[in-house]
Order: sequence, then C-alpha cells, then structure tokens
Amino acid sequence: IMILDSYDFGPMLVLDGAVQTTALEGFIYNEMITHIPLNIHPNPKNVLIIGGGDCGVAREVAKYPNIQRIDMVEIDEMVVSACKNHLKDVSGNLSDPRVNFIFKDGTSYVKGKREYLYDVIIVDSSDPVGPAVKLFELEFYQDLYNNLHEDGLMVCQSESPVFYSEMMVNIHRRLNSVFPVVKVYMATVPTYPGGFWSFTIGSKKYQEPNPVTFDKQTKYVNKEIIKSCFAIPNFVKKHLNID
Repeated sequence: IMILDSYDFGPMLVLDGAVQTTALEGFIYNEMITHIPLNIHPNPKNVLIIGGGDCGVAREVAKYPNIQRIDMVEIDEMVVSACKNHLKDVSGNLSDPRVNFIFKDGTSYVKGKREYLYDVIIVDSSDPVGPAVKLFELEFYQDLYNNLHEDGLMVCQSESPVFYSEMMVNIHRRLNSVFPVVKVYMATVPTYPGGFWSFTIGSKKYQEPNPVTFDKQTKYVNKEIIKSCFAIPNFVKKHLNID
C-alpha cells in the first residue's frame, strides 16, 4: 500500500504497483460507478459496497439522503485508514454515520442468507489479480443476486475494452447467465490503461436511468451523462455481441 504524491496527479493510491485512484481525476471513476446505478433504481434504501477502500464510492453514495444504510465491505483496513488520513481529496474525510465499515473478504460476506437484502450493490474491485480474482467469478455474481431485493441491481467495473476486452466479455457473459437485465456503460478514466473504462450492471428488473432531476454536487456526472454513457462504440458492441 502506497500513498504517493505525484507532480501531475497529486496524491494517489497505489496497490501492488497499480494506480487505483488519484486526487486529480479519481472523482470520475467514483462518480460513474455510483450515480449511474443509483439513478436506475427508483428508490434505493440499502446499499452495499464491496471494496472501495479509498472511500470515494461511499462518499458519493452518502450524497443521497434517502439512503438509510451503507455497508462497505473492504478486505484491508489499512487501505481505508491510509486514504482517510492521507488521501482526503478522494475519501472526502468521510464520517457519515450511515456508513458501516466491515473489514472482511467480500466474497465470504455475501455467502449464505443475510438478515436483510440490498437495493444496490456496488463492486469497486481492483483488477482480477490475486484475492480479487474471486470478485469476477460466476459464483460471486450468483451470491450478489441472492443478496438483492427482487428489484435490486448491482454494478461492477469491467475493465478496459481496449486492453482487457476478454475479461470484459467474460464479465458480461457471466452476469447474463445470472441477471435478466445486463447493461454496459463507459467513462473516461485517464490513469487507467487506455484511459477508457467499462462498467457493467446486472439488474433484476430496472433497465434505464430516468433522472427527472439530478441535484448532487458532482464534478463529472450530470443528468445528460447518466443517459448518454450507455451509448457504446461499435467495436465494444462487437466484442459483446450486442446490437
């Protein structure tokens, strides 16, 4: 775990040699993986975040006053501590009482029957290397399905369509075998390979975002982007075999 101060990007979180987020543009990824699903579900109350140790996703979820519970399951407490203390541009100095930190492996947390179900699950994972590999497997997606309400949905980062298209396709295929509705959307993330990133939603019911208004204080996401991000390039459609 390293928090580095860079000339161009400011403070950044680096895990196992890979840049995870930076103070300069980390808001793009965190806003896109958060606000899109939260504007597809019409009334989310309980949200689960798996991963997200930099606290950027939790910071964005906390902008919704109607959300009652935010469970954040992160395997490494040291990542959270480092980011809250040294990467406050990303973590937002998070102290919202609705955020419940659970330091545990995300795959084991969603195993078995839970006391309560979630409306939205956000999987903010690192790349599929080492322990994170389990967060990209079919069994994990099935467990997520079982942890969602009957109208719930989940989202995950699904890698670069340029450099890691095979992984993106595998994620799409596995989610399609679990969820009746699967949608892919895109964003520009400058510090990730290729600067072009995909996210994939698995939903039990809802398909389209319909933000009548969007009043959250954001730097990247707005009402127009929430709708337009689902317009994906032809080469990505070809990879995914969708029209």
